Amino acid sequence: MIKVDASDFKARCLTMLDVVHETGERVVILKRGRPVAELSRVSDDGEVHPQSELTGTVVIVDDVVGSVLPEKDWDSLKE
Repeated sequence: MIKVDASDFKARCLTMLDVVHETGERVVILKRGRPVAELSRVSDDGEVHPQSELTGTVVIVDDVVGSVLPEKDWDSLKE
């Protein structure tokens, strides 16, 4: 990730756009040392959802739809 001051980005904007396009590296634009914007390459997929970055990051260890407690421990079934 490249960090650049806003004034420097303003002076080198077209060059920075080329760098991002070619390398895919993100550029964080700082104003008074604080991040205010981020420049990143557009995905070739057309319509992209933020969730697509999570693909392959989840591991299902057990049953995700079954009950955590057995039915005998459910208060709603007790009379």
